[in-house]
Amino acid sequence: MIRYTLTCDNDHHFESWFQSGDAFERLLKAGMVNCDACGSAQVSKTIMAPAIPKKEHRSKPDVAEKLAALKKHIETNADYVGNTFYTEARAMHDGEKPARAIYGQADAKQAKSLIEDGIPVMPLPFIPKKQTN
Repeated sequence: MIRYTLTCDNDHHFESWFQSGDAFERLLKAGMVNCDACGSAQVSKTIMAPAIPKKEHRSKPDVAEKLAALKKHIETNADYVGNTFYTEARAMHDGEKPARAIYGQADAKQAKSLIEDGIPVMPLPFIPKKQTN
């Protein structure tokens, strides 16, 4: 999609979106581009400056960088419990073990059971690196 700033022969200025530059030219030749104010089909493109994003919008980290930062944060600040995640999470919820941040693996049935019992869990958007203890 492309946005053009247009003007008519009565000096009205308006904007419109087109699928492409070629689509604009075809519609213009067919008399299907009309002024919003007066309906004139004598329309032309005006000089336009390219849309350049502000500096703060250009330097934002992308999704891969955000996922990498999240993974690093979790692996730094939580204990990896591997396949014992279900039993560890349940034991902390039941007060049998002190609460702490953990991550690991649980199958769908285990995760559903934890959620149904009000134990807060969520899937990670990455595969944790296996750690040896």
